[in-house]
Amino acid sequence: MKKLALSVAAAIGALALLGVAQPAAAALKKGAAAPMFDTTGALAGKAFRFDLHEALKKGPVVLYFYPKAFTQGCTLEANAFAEAMDDFRAAGASVVGMSNDDIETLKRFSTEACRDEFAVARATPGLIRAYDVALNRPGMGSEMTNRTSYVIAPNGRVVMVHSDLDWREHVARTLAAVRALKK
Repeated sequence: MKKLALSVAAAIGALALLGVAQPAAAALKKGAAAPMFDTTGALAGKAFRFDLHEALKKGPVVLYFYPKAFTQGCTLEANAFAEAMDDFRAAGASVVGMSNDDIETLKRFSTEACRDEFAVARATPGLIRAYDVALNRPGMGSEMTNRTSYVIAPNGRVVMVHSDLDWREHVARTLAAVRALKK
């Protein structure tokens, strides 16, 4: 058994050396205090300041980190969140997509992919580190985020974390967590 564990560890290390992307494990665990921040964002094509502390005064916040605007998976994920926004609003939650894209890209993405339904905001390198969502891909540095969704309760505590490069479960899992908070 010990030999098998060493072999698995060696295989993972070899994949990393070969440049195969590995999603980072989200450092923030359920119950952790979410790092408070403010950053630039866009909603319906217009720039604004997003302040997590202020947003939490209105109810739970879904922060979903995605790698890059206008890539296939990120666009599909944004479309899925847009389609579910009536359900998130009914549960009293706001949704904010987070990436390291520049503000002009975020303005376009907020309209084209997010369909003016929810905000997207800039994940700075410091914010990426604070939420431990750097996409470990050689040559990309720590500028891109992996696909990790957090549900943060109004008290600032993380109540759900889902980290998976496959976008398809993020909406359903975050919505279920938000609905559970309402009960």
